[in-house]
Amino acid sequence: MSCSFDLRHYAEILEAAKTGGYRFTTFGETPERGDLFLRHDVDLSLDAALQMAELETQHGAVATYLLMTESVFYNLASSEGVAAIARLRELGHAVGLHAVYPNVQLDDRFDRVVSWHNPASEYRSERISDAVNVYAEPYFDPPMYRSDSNQHWRSGCPHEELRGGGFPWLQILVHPEIWVYEGATMGQTMRTMLNAEKERRLAQLLADDIDLA
Repeated sequence: MSCSFDLRHYAEILEAAKTGGYRFTTFGETPERGDLFLRHDVDLSLDAALQMAELETQHGAVATYLLMTESVFYNLASSEGVAAIARLRELGHAVGLHAVYPNVQLDDRFDRVVSWHNPASEYRSERISDAVNVYAEPYFDPPMYRSDSNQHWRSGCPHEELRGGGFPWLQILVHPEIWVYEGATMGQTMRTMLNAEKERRLAQLLADDIDLA
């Protein structure tokens, strides 16, 4: 099995978790043996998040999508932002806040779950009033945590350990854009995403009656 960063291998990871006896769960209860907290910090692309969410539903997986209100890449108040949240909910996924420290404003769009964007060590695990911080106990324990940040598994791709039931429980952070867009490196993947974004923006300009001749 090739541990490539693409949706094919992501589906293999989901199936490996099911083979290992894990259950997909969302943040709120204390982790128990067999829990898999599947988390997505949506830094760059709502479209990538929706593609991943559709795939997860096909494989019987439930995830927590953490969306930004301060992103320079997408706007949750736009029509596509509103539609994205509605579709994630329709598919059965949780929707939390991917916040820029120290700003936590949880309105009715969000479950009471927060992850920090590019967190610094001095505040990463701070308790948040009336909300779950996914970087705080009991959810964040380095042996039971895997992240694909910058297209690099810090402790190796978890699919074999998941298949064999090697984790008592696990929180796994997956960034959708890394898996949806093609590229052998983070730089290549981001350029593929930007090319796709160009086509989407051109379509939006045409829809707004902009003359592109």
